[in-house]
Amino acid sequence: MASAGSATPPHIAGELFKIMTGVNMRHVPHCGGGPALTALLGGQAQVLFGSMAASIEHIRAAKLRALAVTTVERSLALPDIPTVASFVPGYEASTFFGLSAPRATPPEVVERLNREINAILADLAANARLADVGGTVLALSPADFGKFIVEETEKWAKVIRVANIKAE
Repeated sequence: MASAGSATPPHIAGELFKIMTGVNMRHVPHCGGGPALTALLGGQAQVLFGSMAASIEHIRAAKLRALAVTTVERSLALPDIPTVASFVPGYEASTFFGLSAPRATPPEVVERLNREINAILADLAANARLADVGGTVLALSPADFGKFIVEETEKWAKVIRVANIKAE
C-alpha cells in the first residue's frame, strides 16, 4: 500500500480500511503523493488510497483501475465506480479544504467571509470544475464547519491510535 508518507491522509485512509476489514497490507511510505502515484503506475505498489484529483486523468486514460471511491456517495466524475462503503459498511475517508481565521476575528467578518465563500462555491462553473476532478462542495456555516472539524479530528485520532501511526 503506497502512501504520500507516514501519517498522511492516504496512509491513514488505508489504515482505516485495514482496521475495518482485517486485510493485511504493508505500508510503503513515499516522499509525497506524486512518487506514491508513480509507484502505483509503475507496478511497484498494488494499491493507493490517493486523491481523485491526482489520479482521475490516469483512470480516464485506463492507466489506473479505480476499485472504489472512499467518499460516502459515488463521485459525479466517476459515477460507475462504487463506494468502499458499499462493501465495507461505514467506511468513509475524504479530505477537505476549509478556511480558518484567528479566534479573535470579529463575528461579522467571519460571517461575511463565509457568505462570500459559499456564494463562490455555489457558482455553477466553480462547482462543475470541482466535480470534474472529483470534488464535492460542502458549504457549511462557521458553526457547522467547527463541528465537522471536531468530528473528523476525533475519528482520525482513533485510527491513528489503533494503527499506532507515528509521524516521521
